[in-house]
Amino acid sequence: MPLTSMKPVLDKAYNEGYAVGAFNIFNLNFLEAVCEAAEAQSSPVILNIAEVHFKYVALEHIVPAIRAIADQSAVEMVLNLDHGMTLEGIRRAMDNGFTNIMFDGSHLVFDDNIRQTRAVVELCHHHGISVEAELGAVGGAEGGALYGEADRSKFTDVEQARTFVQETGVDFLAIAFGNVHGKYRGEPDLDFDLLRQLRDATGIPLVLHGGSGISESDFRRAISLGISKINFFTGMASVALETSRNYLNREGESYDDYPLMLEEVKTEVSRVVRQQMDIFGSSGKAGL
Repeated sequence: MPLTSMKPVLDKAYNEGYAVGAFNIFNLNFLEAVCEAAEAQSSPVILNIAEVHFKYVALEHIVPAIRAIADQSAVEMVLNLDHGMTLEGIRRAMDNGFTNIMFDGSHLVFDDNIRQTRAVVELCHHHGISVEAELGAVGGAEGGALYGEADRSKFTDVEQARTFVQETGVDFLAIAFGNVHGKYRGEPDLDFDLLRQLRDATGIPLVLHGGSGISESDFRRAISLGISKINFFTGMASVALETSRNYLNREGESYDDYPLMLEEVKTEVSRVVRQQMDIFGSSGKAGL
């Protein structure tokens, strides 16, 4: 089926009590791994391309491949701009057919975040594209820092979240309640009471960025309290590195070892994605 808007996909997840995984891709290897997992699990899937990863992938080259895979698929596939930071990046994603835009204004002061997010929402909604925004500061670094930790002083404020959603008209909100990008320094300590308050204050699907390192039980508890989209990349990148290292230590002498290594990487990344789909509860949920 054609690429799908994120709104009906997450509205269904929100109403039925599961979450849809958003998995970052930047080449055909990761793209095929994620899409094969979605087909195997009969799960809707969100394909993330982060603006910080534009340096690794030409949208104009990979999006036709994404569209071709989606057109032949029986599951819903969303193409999402992850952590859009600039108007140039957002317009480039829109021009290339992305079906959701995530604008990250979390680094801005509250009023500026509202103002800029509202402008992005107006632009995207005019073209039938849904929008995710972020309020509060998710720890760690989207650009590849190895370890991160949560800063309670930057957790999402409940009353600000209520005002933010009302003032911007955003479709989904990424929040900070103890989650971090990259690997956690220490053990994750999610504030579930805050999450419950944020769900009640906003009334829209909430998003968890920084899914790697969170336990199955904490994922499921977060989903029961309104998390409908979970971003997951570090776990994929880690298994890809581990698989490559193991292969090169074991093989690596023949000219065809590189494509064979990539096949092993794809298999292992797909396995991890399938596991997460089961944990998130999206397996078997394809079909709007």
